[in-house]
Amino acid sequence: MMADLHEYKVTVTWTGNTGSGTSAYNEYSRAFELEAEGKHGIAGSSDPAFRGDEGRWNPEQLLVGALSSCHKLWFLHLAAVAGVVVTAYVDHAEGTMRTTPGAETGQFELVTLRPEVTVTAASDTSKIAALHEDAHRRCFIANSVNFPVRCEPVTLREGEAAEMRALGR
Repeated sequence: MMADLHEYKVTVTWTGNTGSGTSAYNEYSRAFELEAEGKHGIAGSSDPAFRGDEGRWNPEQLLVGALSSCHKLWFLHLAAVAGVVVTAYVDHAEGTMRTTPGAETGQFELVTLRPEVTVTAASDTSKIAALHEDAHRRCFIANSVNFPVRCEPVTLREGEAAEMRALGR
């Protein structure tokens, strides 16, 4: 069987020349624009720990967001096929990256997905754990990284979710 090839084209434009280019480490902004044809641009920068703008997305957040989004899209697809009706989905994903002082390098050690999935009262919740496992196995992004991606899902039935929010949980 021949594999399909998919290409993704983006343009990243550095917009941080404050007048003297990279004449000194402290003399330029880390600002950039991430664009793809037909899509709104994303304002990016480095993490504030690396002289970036906290008001812009940084590459590390984009990576965690890509892992979370990929898992969600697969989970929703698999739930629909399995007859599990999802009415809400929110993920509070977190990534941990370690840098090596003096070496100017680092890498992600772990990303943890924490999806809170609300399903209808009639949905079979016994299928949900397997759906998350299958979504993780199929996620293109998770299959492309060299660090663990954990999933710690919570499942609520409609009504329970509103109760939990009312109780501040």
